[in-house]
Amino acid sequence: MSIVYKCRHCGHEIGKLEQQVIDTSMLGFDQLTMREKEEMINYKDNGDVHIHAICENCEETLGHHPHYHELDFFIQ
Repeated sequence: MSIVYKCRHCGHEIGKLEQQVIDTSMLGFDQLTMREKEEMINYKDNGDVHIHAICENCEETLGHHPHYHELDFFIQ
């Protein structure tokens, strides 16, 4: 089982954890609301978990262009 962190905007793989057993509370999943979990976490058929986060480059771009927060995707 892998936990794969990908940027929700550009699709860049931010990181990957290869573990057989993972305590999701150690990853902070228990701090998310149900809506945030639905938006951010995708469970794959092979047991992998994909997390939609924001990479440093996209975070910096959002900092320089705050109006981009209104858009679902700002990278075409």
